[in-house]
Amino acid sequence: GVKNYFKEKYGRETVFIPNGVSAAEPESADLIKQKFNLDKDGYILYLGRLVPEKGIQYLIDAYNNINTSKKLVIAGGSSDTAQFEYELKTSAQDNESITFTGFVQGKLLRELYSNAYLYVLPSDLEGMPLSLLEAMSYSNCCLTSDITECADVMGDAGIVFRKSDADDLRKKLQFLCDNPIVVNSYKEKSADYICKKYKWDDIVQKTLQVYKAK
Repeated sequence: GVKNYFKEKYGRETVFIPNGVSAAEPESADLIKQKFNLDKDGYILYLGRLVPEKGIQYLIDAYNNINTSKKLVIAGGSSDTAQFEYELKTSAQDNESITFTGFVQGKLLRELYSNAYLYVLPSDLEGMPLSLLEAMSYSNCCLTSDITECADVMGDAGIVFRKSDADDLRKKLQFLCDNPIVVNSYKEKSADYICKKYKWDDIVQKTLQVYKAK
């Protein structure tokens, strides 16, 4: 999409090199159990910046209207959007099953990816979301909005809902919470799919080729 934009807007040819990812080593739920009382497959995960275009407001609305014992974990910090973060926490304040972790990195980040039941990215706008590649590399079942930037990354190895549609997101969340066999079927194929499609070693070679051609 960005490559086409530069061509149509400025008449410039560009080289598209996607983000790359490597196979991840899953980690047990140690730190996340201690800090947030989270167990393996016991939570739905959003991980990213807390900004309006990420669609987190739809996720909270949808989650507040499903029937599940699984928690909702919203991991990430605000990006000059303190007011938006306040609004999100206000909308979630009556639901004790929603946890805001703040910014995470290192082992805590790896554990969150490793032990999620489901990863959700409800964005209205994306470039090429590295968090989605990372989530899939940890063998997560991923549910995203149907924007091209997410749907093209996942192919048939993930599930989509209609962009900006909290009710459609609610339906998809409820279905996946009620059907662990479906979730596990996506978990079984997501890592192999994404690591072959966006293999980091191949991305490095493409980058080197561009430099060598100049």
